[in-house]
Amino acid sequence: MKIALVTDAWLPQVNGVVTTLLELVRELQALGHEVLVVQPGQFRTRPCPGYPGIELAVRPGKGLAALLDAAAPDAIHLATEGPLGWAGRRYCLRRGLAFTTAFHTRFPDILYAALRVPLGWGYAWLRRFHRPSSGVMVPTQGVLDMLAARGFRNLRAWTHGVDTGAFSFHGAATPSPLAGALAHPVSLYVGRISYEKNIEAFLQMDLPGSKVVCGVGPLQARLQAKYPHVRWLGILDRAALAQVYAAADVFVFPSRSETFGLVMLEAMACGTPVAAFPEDGPMAVLGAQGGEPPRGGVLHGDLRTAAQQALAVPRSEARARALNFTWAHAARLFEHYLVPAQPDRRPDVTVTKSVTSLSSGR
Repeated sequence: MKIALVTDAWLPQVNGVVTTLLELVRELQALGHEVLVVQPGQFRTRPCPGYPGIELAVRPGKGLAALLDAAAPDAIHLATEGPLGWAGRRYCLRRGLAFTTAFHTRFPDILYAALRVPLGWGYAWLRRFHRPSSGVMVPTQGVLDMLAARGFRNLRAWTHGVDTGAFSFHGAATPSPLAGALAHPVSLYVGRISYEKNIEAFLQMDLPGSKVVCGVGPLQARLQAKYPHVRWLGILDRAALAQVYAAADVFVFPSRSETFGLVMLEAMACGTPVAAFPEDGPMAVLGAQGGEPPRGGVLHGDLRTAAQQALAVPRSEARARALNFTWAHAARLFEHYLVPAQPDRRPDVTVTKSVTSLSSGR
């Protein structure tokens, strides 16, 4: 099957959405599909306001239409709600083509955190974007329930994965030359240093040992100056990042608005337990839904308490929980949710599992 994937998030950006899409494309190709990625690097771009390093396509409609006309894909997926996502939406609606979408990021929460734009306005804008979608793929049940309550329809429970080979298990915190000599316990944060990540909840905590931060973002200069005792490592490639995960005693995830949180899975795959607030993303990653206790970390309304208690979580438990998430499973579920772009053309996909069994990972 020929699949068109339209996304505003792609290399050289470094974030969870890009990681998800790169892994998804790799797995879909392994399943024998041809994937056309339409991304900002194929167009004239400008920096996203407030987010240097993220480039957005400028007036991509005509170029996008030419790419999709030439490809004549069997299925079209709009991965993001930026300029390319909206251009893809217009393209499909004008030609009477069906398409799927995904909800990766709580943009309304970001706009509220950065500019105090009312949440209702942001979700109304997203609801409009996703309304004609034949299937809106959502990474957790909690986010799905939230969107349903806000009037979103055609929601599909999806998931993400982790490369447990690249992020290999270490039975004890293993010193990394990248981080240098650190007093233990080592508390680690990985992610964008931006408004919605609530990173200062981590930075201002009184914790024993050392704190390490990997990432860049619009708040970086101010926070580095304010917290000089923190080890700031910037952006690292995957191999270097795996070393830093393995060097940490606990991974602290302060975000309250994450739809999933791939960095938690990466840390757990290396054996590093997670400390987080009991929010949708961490609850899904740690399996703390439906009354189940978290596995591989600690969830608590007081992040400092969570960080201290997580130090007692066996690293083997964190690894075992991460093994429940594979990109192969996420790709099969994605494949199952795709729809034919033209109703009279059924994509050549053989679905051998029910939606229930796919969702459970069996």
